[in-house]
Amino acid sequence: MKIKVLIVDDSALIRSVMSEIINSQPDMEVVATAPDPLVARELIKQHNPDVLTLDVEMPKMDGLDFLEKLMRLRPMPVVMVSSLTERGSEITMRALELGAVDFVTKPKISIQAGMREYTDLISDKIRAAAKARVRARTLPTAGTAQGSVPLSALRNPLLSSEKLIIVGASTGGTEAIREFLMQMPSDCPGILITQHMPEGFTRSFAKRLDSLCKISVQEAQGNERVLPGHAYIAPGHSHLYLTRSGANYMTKIDQAEPVNRHRPSVDVLFRSAAQAAGKNAVGVILTGMGKDGAAGMLEMRNAGAYNFAQDEASCVVFGMPREAIAIGAAHEVGALTALPGMVLGYLAQHGMRALRV
Repeated sequence: MKIKVLIVDDSALIRSVMSEIINSQPDMEVVATAPDPLVARELIKQHNPDVLTLDVEMPKMDGLDFLEKLMRLRPMPVVMVSSLTERGSEITMRALELGAVDFVTKPKISIQAGMREYTDLISDKIRAAAKARVRARTLPTAGTAQGSVPLSALRNPLLSSEKLIIVGASTGGTEAIREFLMQMPSDCPGILITQHMPEGFTRSFAKRLDSLCKISVQEAQGNERVLPGHAYIAPGHSHLYLTRSGANYMTKIDQAEPVNRHRPSVDVLFRSAAQAAGKNAVGVILTGMGKDGAAGMLEMRNAGAYNFAQDEASCVVFGMPREAIAIGAAHEVGALTALPGMVLGYLAQHGMRALRV
């Protein structure tokens, strides 16, 4: 059975091009298009689509307002269609917090030709969305992370600045990373993160996380010393690597060819952690479509790292964690709300000092 898609966009050109892209795929079809959310509301009732593509900025009702109402009254997989601008990226981050599964960006120039170049990307995101576990969410505020770190597990007086936490994610990962980082105490080990995300959005993502978390979160610039209490997110245009310079861990970024069709790639980060940190690294693989990160996490395990994978029930898309688990790369599997405590508990037992929460 084909994936039924409803396109909501005020641009007739975008509706036409998106329809052409989607209908060219053998496993999906556009059942209807709508120029605004008010029309879309009736079409949802009529066609019961599997996936909705939703423009961020539209007349009559803002895309975010519509999304919030939709996720509260009739949760369903939504892929946002966003402008590649600072305002567009900030709105898209809020849409993901409200429950959108993923997003694609409109090209800045030559929209018709540019959108056709995105055929594989758009199709993959719709397929992932169709498989996603959709949950209604509310916008987070600082200090409102779900769950709690088991403080009794974090009482080891031994000090070590060697330990690092290495995180990879894709579809659904922006919210998973937020939930994970919001439970990190201010003196946790340095954290390196690769999240599949286009250029221009990682900076807004990092800025948003920095405002919510106890730790400092920033988009990696390259050649930075990796410090405790800091998280470094791969920029959307480059791979992120962990390197070593004397006694210090450092970040490195470059625009080498995509790996597993991704740049940044989780495999690239994980492999660099295996080489630079070995047993001092703790790997975490979160929700995501595909298998990027599985092979790199296995290299981390073979180099002495200890690894965690998100479980199926708490994943938006159980792709990347499933692949890592299947090849024996993960030592432990846990729900998203439990993973911060599991990671910090392991670190407390292996050379980390008491962590202040």
